[in-house]
Amino acid sequence: MRIRPGTPTHLTLWSAVVATLLSLGACRPTDAEHPRKQLKPTETVRETPRPGDQKIAMTWDGKKRVYRVHAPPGYTPDKKLPLIVAMHPYPSTGEFVSRLSGLDERADRENFLVAYPDGLDLAYNALSCCGDEDDVGFIRAMTKRLVDRWKADPDRVYATGISNGADMSFKVAVELHETFAAIAPVSGAYSGPDTQDASYVPRTPVSVITFIGGRDKLYNTADTAIEAWHERLSCKPAPARKLKDQITRTSAKCRDKSEVVTYRIPQMSHSWPGAEPGDMAAPEAGVNATDLMLEFFASHPKQRS
Repeated sequence: MRIRPGTPTHLTLWSAVVATLLSLGACRPTDAEHPRKQLKPTETVRETPRPGDQKIAMTWDGKKRVYRVHAPPGYTPDKKLPLIVAMHPYPSTGEFVSRLSGLDERADRENFLVAYPDGLDLAYNALSCCGDEDDVGFIRAMTKRLVDRWKADPDRVYATGISNGADMSFKVAVELHETFAAIAPVSGAYSGPDTQDASYVPRTPVSVITFIGGRDKLYNTADTAIEAWHERLSCKPAPARKLKDQITRTSAKCRDKSEVVTYRIPQMSHSWPGAEPGDMAAPEAGVNATDLMLEFFASHPKQRS
């Protein structure tokens, strides 16, 4: 990947979303129950920016947090490379989404950095599930280290993830809108208690490409939620484009000049489209999420005033 340098939603719509979440066991605690502590992270394992894989530990909010960085061959800190933050499902770790997405291999060919943060207890505190840590603060601190020490390009920082990691992608798009240029949630949704507030949207442009499976039990929630994103950011969708296997692609231009692209894949369940065979993979989905998100990221650097 050679990357180049509202209106409130109707209450009835969100009542349906909330009911779905409650039936799925949504577990996000309130901020009052778990106040965020903006503690300065301290290093517990000294990293050395270099090509290859490196597992890094840091202390955040008084706890050890771990993430893995993959840098392509020939990487040196004097060149600003794009950075993709890839987040795992629940219960899992960054190693799983690394294998599922194939991002390491693509980074080696197309010259970008990838970071895989691990959630504590195999989970992130995303929009509707599944932890209670300050994962937004952890990801902010991790990303800052990668910009400061690894010299990632601050105008080309992106997020992706599947399931719990996809929900976390939407969360960082809103709460770390100044950091992320675009996100690519796979089999996840912009839904949960925080999203009932119509003002819970990015305050600076963050573009979105997302993939929703028609056989996913969360399809209706995800589909309704992306429509709410459109409404709140005054996005105007073009007519859906029909692809093979009844897949549709909808592109919407938003008032803040961001873009939202949605792939609806009728025959896919809760999976990563185009991934190699394995858990949560849909190799025969008809589209390849990794290919499409890399193309999307390439054309969506951060828009700064």
